[in-house]
Amino acid sequence: MPRFSVIVPAYTVQAYLPACLESVLSQSYEDLELIVVDDASPDACGEIADEFAARDPRVRTVHLARNKGLGPARNAGISEATGDYLVFLDGDDTLTPHALRAIADRLKETGEPDVLLYDHALAPWLGETVRNAVTGQLTEQGPAPFLLEDRPGLLRAPTAAWNKAYRREFVESGGFAFPPGHHADTPWTYPVLMTAESIATLDRVCVHHRQRRRSRALGTAGHFDIFDQYDRVFAHVDSRPELAQWRPVLFRRMVDDLWAVFADRDRLPRGSRGEFLRRARDHYRAHRTPGPVPVPVRSWLRHKVIHLGLYRTYRVAELAQRLRQRATRPVLRLAKALRAAALRLHYRVQLRLPLRENRAVFAAYGGRGHGCNPGALEEAFRTFAPHIRTAWIARPEHHHTIPTATLRLRPHTAAYWTALARSKYLVNNTAFDRRLVKRHGQVLVQTQHGTPLKHMGLDLQERPAAAGDLDFDEMLSGVDQWDHLLSPNRHTTLTWERVYPGGYTVLPYGCPRNDVFQRATSEDVRRLRESLGIPVGTVAILYAPTHRDYRRTQRTTLDLDRLLRRLGPRFVVLARAHHRHGGPLVSPATGRVIDVSDHPSVESLCLASDALVTDYSSLMFDYANLDRPIVIHADDQEAYEAARGTYFDLRSFAPGAVARSEDELTDIFATGHWRGSRSTQLRSAFRARFCPYDDGRAAERVVRHVVLAETELPPVIPLAERHPVPSAAAALDRFPLTTVHRSATDMPVTETH
Repeated sequence: MPRFSVIVPAYTVQAYLPACLESVLSQSYEDLELIVVDDASPDACGEIADEFAARDPRVRTVHLARNKGLGPARNAGISEATGDYLVFLDGDDTLTPHALRAIADRLKETGEPDVLLYDHALAPWLGETVRNAVTGQLTEQGPAPFLLEDRPGLLRAPTAAWNKAYRREFVESGGFAFPPGHHADTPWTYPVLMTAESIATLDRVCVHHRQRRRSRALGTAGHFDIFDQYDRVFAHVDSRPELAQWRPVLFRRMVDDLWAVFADRDRLPRGSRGEFLRRARDHYRAHRTPGPVPVPVRSWLRHKVIHLGLYRTYRVAELAQRLRQRATRPVLRLAKALRAAALRLHYRVQLRLPLRENRAVFAAYGGRGHGCNPGALEEAFRTFAPHIRTAWIARPEHHHTIPTATLRLRPHTAAYWTALARSKYLVNNTAFDRRLVKRHGQVLVQTQHGTPLKHMGLDLQERPAAAGDLDFDEMLSGVDQWDHLLSPNRHTTLTWERVYPGGYTVLPYGCPRNDVFQRATSEDVRRLRESLGIPVGTVAILYAPTHRDYRRTQRTTLDLDRLLRRLGPRFVVLARAHHRHGGPLVSPATGRVIDVSDHPSVESLCLASDALVTDYSSLMFDYANLDRPIVIHADDQEAYEAARGTYFDLRSFAPGAVARSEDELTDIFATGHWRGSRSTQLRSAFRARFCPYDDGRAAERVVRHVVLAETELPPVIPLAERHPVPSAAAALDRFPLTTVHRSATDMPVTETH
């Protein structure tokens, strides 16, 4: 008897069915049977299912003689199922990696509940995958399993059958079955949840639900069956007096669903909305059940429209709203244009006023928070040149990162343009606004953000995929405004002068953002680890991959959960996505994977970690200052170099061990090579080449030279005399190290020695 029976109805999904079935059969949890129900599909779905069944004994195919629809097709799969739990999946959807293992673990943790609800993400035909909007209902906090009375908010979760696992014996004993029709999930889900004696939740995306492109010109009369489906729901409630308490909730859910169909002009055939609303009025009156709480104000209008069948009134209101939008749009455009013109005039006026010698304005990463090299320099301005008043440009959501002593500026406001026009010192690690007019007497310090490994500047002219919409003429116009450009090493100096040609002065003083590495203490490291929730005595791996120009979606190929399972309980991962990633690396972060993508300071994350795993990120050059292990995970090096290009081959001059696959990365940590003598030698050579000036006083040198005009600057402390902050891994020699040995079946077996 398998643990899971995964039931996949298939009808006209031949283009998506192989990926769906592969996502099931490639699960790390293999105790399953896959039942594919060919619903008399006119395309090749049946043949595809038979091909999978021929190559994998876990697959069984059921061929229906005639097309019966989604619900009956699922029922046919249920009748063939032998697993402990039923899992449904549409033929164009996919399971996420390790979803079944996560579901199995949660079922075991919660004592084999009747129903387990898990999360999903929508995969639109055009655009990024979007997680379900009601994720909060799936919190795992509180007792589990539970009854629906304990978590009634679950009735607001999508009624889909494919976001739940059902105990087969519970389904059979309750006589549950899917009806025919378009909205077949509704009379299945509500009775199941109300009847279940034990429910649990899993806060993890287990399904990617595909939203396929359909013609906008075609509505479907199938949506009219929503009335019959809700009749079935209320008939079930009426047959079970103990379920009467749910009538008010179900009534409101019905109104919400009816409104969703009615208000979406693409769902119903042309000319049928009036008829739909009349039937909705009849159902409203037939099933109306006032609840103990009045209808919320935001829902009052839809209740009135449906209750009274006010189709003409609704059409008039809809028309009035469109007219108001059309009338408002030009007004808004005019107001926006007037504001822009006023700001341009304001800026021109400010450009004619005297410079403020005691003002400096800073920015980083196009409006993000306080940090990187400009952040370190801003602190140094306040320390070594306290007569200079500093301001920071950032979007409002990042203002909490700005020190209280620093003026906060929102982009494209009057104060913003005043600061750009009248501040003597301008500091940024990217480009300022292209409309910036560099005045005589202003000093612009360009810090950049790290040592270049990947191609930059003019070198991107030969890399159109990486260059994107970069305007090289505009870029060079910005370079012409630079007075000073920072450099942490000779490689960077030579690269900058070639890819950013201009009349600026290079300041080879080190990387200001790395000063903190020389100043931090062991107590600082302890506090940082505690604030991040890193357990005492564990090895914290900072995983920080860079952006992939050749990928549309920035997914990581490294399975962090599987890596940690293989390495054992002594390791945790701090997962940090690139700021262009658009979201966390793992969704959601669970167990020993700690998502730190939103942490404001990558330098703090470096200090808190024991080792760095990256690919082609410039963070490796900064991390080398800590003299802690660095491991390169370069499983796509050829593709990355073809799209972006690198200035040297990491394999020939690496800062540590190099892994070309997840298995190699696992072995590097399991065998201790990550901190072995060879890795130490590689890191020492790498550090000597790329960290000659990072002695903790880089920001001070910049301020003393640029602001205070000093000629005698603090000398650079030789590399051999610096004392990097020890990591928590330094104490691991006193503890056993968990390693991994592979069996003949390539399953990890942990040992401690």
